[in-house]
Amino acid sequence: MTDTTRTLAPAMTRSGEGEARWWFACLAEITLTAEQTGGVLSIIEITEPPGSEGPLHVHHREDETFWILDGDVTFEVGGERIETGPGAAVFGPRNIPHRFESKHGARMVWVLTPGGFEDMVREASDPANQDRLPEVVRKYDNEILG
Repeated sequence: MTDTTRTLAPAMTRSGEGEARWWFACLAEITLTAEQTGGVLSIIEITEPPGSEGPLHVHHREDETFWILDGDVTFEVGGERIETGPGAAVFGPRNIPHRFESKHGARMVWVLTPGGFEDMVREASDPANQDRLPEVVRKYDNEILG
């Protein structure tokens, strides 16, 4: 349910500054939440490794839009196969089964309307602890160069 009775504050999260979670095989970065948008939408940046597949599933509450930033993603939405690449956007309406796969890996933005999907992601995932990465890498006598 959206909240249309209050005035919302502007909200902004830069790529790499969201709440990072390990969810299925991907890194999910929660970028904007239902709380920040009055329930209107949620935005999650997804980084999928090569060979990843999302299971066939259906959303009964929210519509889902996928915007491909990098890589290749093949979607199946309502039985229709859709091959995409960078710059493509795909709409997955609620109550329509869909899935995706990426042979070479991909980075994409998911926009879910109404918001709230991030609550499920949080409950079904683990924190990515990206802030500790440089410390852990050094501990094991390694160095990140790029």
